[in-house]
Amino acid sequence: MLNFSFQNTTQILFGEGQIAALKKHIPADAKVLVTYGGGSIKSNGVYDQVAAALSDHTWFEFSGIEPNPSYDTLIKSLDIIKANEVDFILAVGGGSVVDGSKFIAAAALFNDEGESNDPWDIVSKKARVKKALPLACVLTLPATGSESNTGAVVTRDGNKLPFASPLVRPIFAVLDPAVTLSLSDRQISNGVVDAFVHTMEQYLTYSVNGKVQDRFAEGLLLTLIEEGPKALAAETSQDLEIRGNIMWAATMALNGLIGAGVPQDWATHMIGHELTGTHNIDHARTLSIVLPAVMKVCRDAKREKLLQYAERIWNITEGDEESRIDRAIESTEQFFEMMQVPTRLSHVELGEEDIDLLIEKLTQHGMVKLGEHGAITPDVSHKILVTAL
Repeated sequence: MLNFSFQNTTQILFGEGQIAALKKHIPADAKVLVTYGGGSIKSNGVYDQVAAALSDHTWFEFSGIEPNPSYDTLIKSLDIIKANEVDFILAVGGGSVVDGSKFIAAAALFNDEGESNDPWDIVSKKARVKKALPLACVLTLPATGSESNTGAVVTRDGNKLPFASPLVRPIFAVLDPAVTLSLSDRQISNGVVDAFVHTMEQYLTYSVNGKVQDRFAEGLLLTLIEEGPKALAAETSQDLEIRGNIMWAATMALNGLIGAGVPQDWATHMIGHELTGTHNIDHARTLSIVLPAVMKVCRDAKREKLLQYAERIWNITEGDEESRIDRAIESTEQFFEMMQVPTRLSHVELGEEDIDLLIEKLTQHGMVKLGEHGAITPDVSHKILVTAL
């Protein structure tokens, strides 16, 4: 196992009815900015629950945060913050709303000591976040794990870029499985697949004998494989226990625990970001296209873990090594198909003629040594995308 330092300071308020606890966890004298997306929270009752919980607080709202939150939208919130002396952010939504709110929290207080006052530098130049407004969230779509980690992704002019700072980790997160019952099948599928791939990217690398991390990761993968399809099936789609297990698995997949002390490979996400930024494909649907291709192209580097994955997740124990790996990859693709997401570029009407621009974008963004060994160069990324056709 590799050396590591692990700390997660986000308090989780899990369970039905926990939105009411907001009043206890946000300082009584705080001036709160409630951020959210397109307004679905007003039709599913979540907005009313938040408003009731904040009835004794001074609060304002900022809406319109998109999937793949846009810098041009997020920056408009700063006028509200300054005009009303907002000192607390409450994000109400899925991963995009939480990510966007992390950027808002950092941008509101950003001043690079005379070097620059442009908040975009936080993302584009990785300018250090020295202070940020305190942030909490009410999660409505389990997927990204952003509710309890330090990372976020923001889009500007077709460039989807990550940033991270411990100062934007949410202080607390409300996880009420009941609020997910109004999600569409597409949102459920995307959430399960995103969580699955997060787990795989911290698991499917090479062994450092991190047995605890491996078993945790395998437990999350098995949970998502078991519960994901049930959340789409008519007879079990309203089952709160199923939704609760998916919600908790998604949080655990990217709260830092399973990635502590083990190598990680975020190539699938980085290549996926370019597909989203260039072609506006749902984030999770880029992952379901790219991950199987990464598994195929990088099978030699990942051989030991692929065989472990085949045995422990899919119970594939017979046949030679090559056939077991093939069947594990096929099983992964079949799971994605069961979750109603694409597994080929052709499924989203992209072809070989679209690959060069994606490689150009990867190179432009410095994504030239991806993977657990830094061996996924632009040429290897090209091969991955060709394999995904």
